[in-house]
Amino acid sequence: MEPLDFSSVLFNFHDVILLMTAMQCLFCFLLLCVTMDRNTKSTLFLALFLFAHALIPINELIMWGAEFKVTVRNLLPSLYFAPAIAYYIDGALLFLCFKALVFKNFSLAKTDLVHLVPLLTYTLFIWLAFYSQPEYLRLDMISSESFVYSANYVYMEFFSKLVRVFYAIACYFLVSQYSSLLQDTNSNMEKVHIAWLRALVIGFALVMISETILAGAKIINIFSELSLQQFSNIGLTGYYATFVLVNLLVFTAVRYFAVFEQVNEVIPTKKANDEQFLQPELASQVDMAIRERKIYMEPDITLDTLAESLSIVPRDLSTLVNRHFGVNFYEFINRYRIEEAKRMLMSDEYRSTTITEIYLEVGFNSKSVFYTFFKKLEGITPSQCRHASAASSTAI
Repeated sequence: MEPLDFSSVLFNFHDVILLMTAMQCLFCFLLLCVTMDRNTKSTLFLALFLFAHALIPINELIMWGAEFKVTVRNLLPSLYFAPAIAYYIDGALLFLCFKALVFKNFSLAKTDLVHLVPLLTYTLFIWLAFYSQPEYLRLDMISSESFVYSANYVYMEFFSKLVRVFYAIACYFLVSQYSSLLQDTNSNMEKVHIAWLRALVIGFALVMISETILAGAKIINIFSELSLQQFSNIGLTGYYATFVLVNLLVFTAVRYFAVFEQVNEVIPTKKANDEQFLQPELASQVDMAIRERKIYMEPDITLDTLAESLSIVPRDLSTLVNRHFGVNFYEFINRYRIEEAKRMLMSDEYRSTTITEIYLEVGFNSKSVFYTFFKKLEGITPSQCRHASAASSTAI
């Protein structure tokens, strides 16, 4: 038995990070496959995303990894360019994962087949440009690296990175849409933790944008030779950022996915005549019931619970609030809260009650939200309101 040769290096430190990312994604993929609820679509897409994302660092190792690429060239040359399919599908899988997470009525439709277009485009390209070639020519294309620096391949690589940026932007708008829809059903947004979701999307978007810049530099390099050292640093930074983001995604999925508050996706329908939704009598009854029973003082009141207490169908109540009162449910309830808070601030009965005690009593959970709403509706801060009321009483 020959002694081991420790002078050869199969991985450098950057390659180790890539390998760790790949192994972590594969491990989490297998774990989710074994433990996930089959009815949880978001978890299924998360598992598929992790599997696809495991192929990306593997592809990077095959293409650029120290001595690793040489080993693959010698042992598995047919593996070249196959893992790169992940670049054309992971963005779509992340988008579908988030979509299934936020919308309770989500289901795949025929129109979702459009997400396969980038993958099919790459498959057709790599087959025609590489796999359909004779074996000796493929080996030469790999060993000389002429193919990966060819214009067609560089253009295709830029296309893949652009597609991922598109999906990252789509994810951001999806989270914004979710936040907006929550305001149609919730009176308090503080209990709904979506900051982590938005932060993850922004993180992935920044990595994907940096990779797109790097791919764009390769296009420029075709026509005018550039010093790519700085761009190489961008790529290495992306390796580490991706490793951190995958960790955060898995951690937040374990913590939040099972208890995530979903909403119904709004399906576009034919616009009806607004006049049929303007019901002054019903609106007056709703307004009177809310004021008399002070339902708004319940901190976690939702559209459904309010509709149940008023014996109204939630969809009809939502339409009434949006069309008659001209606001979403979030603003609708908080206007009553501000009105009640203003009454308490100006009342001698509550003179010794702190502003914090008042905003908590009327149903707010956040000081910043209370102050923002108060200033928006009254034009002054709660403290200014109380001081003005006290000065007026003293003058009298």
